[in-house]
Amino acid sequence: MQAVIWGCRGSIPVATPATTIQQKLKTALAQARGRQFADQAEIDRFVEQELPWPVANSFGGNSSCVQIDTGSDEYLICDLGSGLREFGTAMLQRHGPASPQTYNVLLSHLHWDHIMGFPFFHPAFIPGNKIRIHSCHPDPIEAFWRQQSAPCFPVDFDALSADIEFVPLVPGEPVEVAGATVHAILQYHEGDSFGYRIECDDRSVVYSTDSEHKQENADDLQKFADFFADADLVIFDAQYSLAEMVSLKEDWGHSSNLIGVELCHMAKAKHLLLYHHEPAYDDETLFKMLQETIRYEELARPEDVPALKVSSAYDGMALSF
Repeated sequence: MQAVIWGCRGSIPVATPATTIQQKLKTALAQARGRQFADQAEIDRFVEQELPWPVANSFGGNSSCVQIDTGSDEYLICDLGSGLREFGTAMLQRHGPASPQTYNVLLSHLHWDHIMGFPFFHPAFIPGNKIRIHSCHPDPIEAFWRQQSAPCFPVDFDALSADIEFVPLVPGEPVEVAGATVHAILQYHEGDSFGYRIECDDRSVVYSTDSEHKQENADDLQKFADFFADADLVIFDAQYSLAEMVSLKEDWGHSSNLIGVELCHMAKAKHLLLYHHEPAYDDETLFKMLQETIRYEELARPEDVPALKVSSAYDGMALSF
């Protein structure tokens, strides 16, 4: 299995301002210290191996969209945020307009940042393509109609040429999607959100975003630890620091990096991917949060629990497991 991150920001897409790019360039030039590079390979080594990660890279700014590759001929996507546009462009380049494809979507919830990419999804405009939107919400089509109608958008939802179907899901009732077994769980978030566990060929990935977990609620923590149990990858909403989550932003429906570590330790999961990044956080802040999370994992790990790998999602990231 493989997970490809097409969008990892929470709440709203963000763009990197010119001043930030200029500062990255200045830092890189200062670190080069006038060095003469013999060829392109030497430049590549300098950028990839010597520059700090947040100087040479960026976490990106698209909102939630993750592709899960199960080895099936059908595609499987979690959420339809702004990252869906780039996914659709890549699919059009790969298959062209004359080769119909099937796209399966697991929708966490109906907030705008998780569906806003759909009006810009090229395959939805191409006859012959099939799009199956799986959702635990009772009437998800209404949200799609509303965002894709006047005065919000020039092309009505009903004008799309692809064959679009909304498939109801029920938490606790597993279904087969794109060659994988999918389980759903209700999460604490305004308007309800749903997490998904995707299992295929003895591998499993959990997609759990827009979900708040309170440390004092032991039953809730255990329920999610059971859902995460032994997962190869847990894609987890870590939008806030723990301090923010328990104070100013309590009941905002998001979680923290430290809660993610604790749940994955309880579940004996293998890899935690911090996700749904706070839009106000720049690359330096997100990288610092990652380093702090790795350190916390080392300090908090129980003796009988194997080491948990911790990473932070960025647009374009691909993880095989």
